[in-house]
Amino acid sequence: MTFREFWQPLTTIYPEDEARWVGRMVFEVKYALTHADLLMGKETSIEENGLLELQQRLLTGEPVQYVLGEAPFGEHLFKVSPAVLIPRPETLWLCNAIATEADGCDVLDIGTGSGCIAITIALNAPAGTRVTAWDISNEALAIARANAERLQASVTFLQQDMLCPPDDTDCWDVIVSNPPYICEQEKAAMERNVLDFEPHLALFVPDADPLHFYRAIGQYAVKALRPNGRLYLEINPLYAAELSEMLQTQGFDEVRIHQDDNHKDRYIVAWKQRNQ
Repeated sequence: MTFREFWQPLTTIYPEDEARWVGRMVFEVKYALTHADLLMGKETSIEENGLLELQQRLLTGEPVQYVLGEAPFGEHLFKVSPAVLIPRPETLWLCNAIATEADGCDVLDIGTGSGCIAITIALNAPAGTRVTAWDISNEALAIARANAERLQASVTFLQQDMLCPPDDTDCWDVIVSNPPYICEQEKAAMERNVLDFEPHLALFVPDADPLHFYRAIGQYAVKALRPNGRLYLEINPLYAAELSEMLQTQGFDEVRIHQDDNHKDRYIVAWKQRNQ
C-alpha cells in the first residue's frame, strides 16, 4: 500500500490536507518513516495488513492519536488512551509561561490527564522547581505516571477530586489547570472524532453552570497560593469576562486575559496579593 493509497480514503472524513497529515503521522510514529522516505516510496516494505487495520480504525473517526497510542505535545510524544484528553498545541502556552517564571517554585497541576502540562513544566523549568499533579481518574494517573517515567520527569501524582480539594493554606507558588469548560450546547459544532471518542468527563460542563470547575479551583487557589502566587487557566473564550470577574470577586488582586494564536481569549493569569 502506498502512502497515497493510505491517506486518500481518509478524505471521506477529513479535509485533504488533514487526511495527508494524519497519514504522515501514522507512518512517522508507527514506522519511523519521514516525509522524505515516503517520497522515495519506502512505505512499500510495510506489511499491508497492519496498514489496513490502522486505516479502518481511522475511517471510523477514531483520532489518530488514540490509534497510535501517542500524541505530540511540545518536543515530546505522550502516551494517550480514551481515558485522557488528547493534548492540544494551544495548551503549551501555559507550560511555556510557567516554566520561565517557576525557578524554585512549588507548582500544582489540577486535572492532569495525560500529565502533559505537569511533565512539560518539570522538564523545562529551572532546577529546584517541584511539580505536583492531581486527577480524579486512576486510569489517567496511570498514563501520566507512565509518561513521566518514560520522559524522566520528576512529578508527584495524587488522586484528588478538584471539586473537593484539601483545606490547604499558602503552600503553592503556581497553580495551573485546563479543566472541563465546553458547555453541552456547544456539542453541535464539535467534530465527530472528539464527541465519539474523547472522555466527556474531561470536556463538558452543564449549560447552567459553565464556570462549575473554575469556581472550585479559584476558591481553593486563593487560599492555597502563597502571597504573589499565580493561577494559570485555559478557558472557554465565551466566558472569559465572566470568569475574570468571578476570580476578582474571589479575592485575586489582578486578573489578565491572554489570547491564543487565533486571537481568541484562551488563558487567564490571576495573582494573589501581587507585589507591584
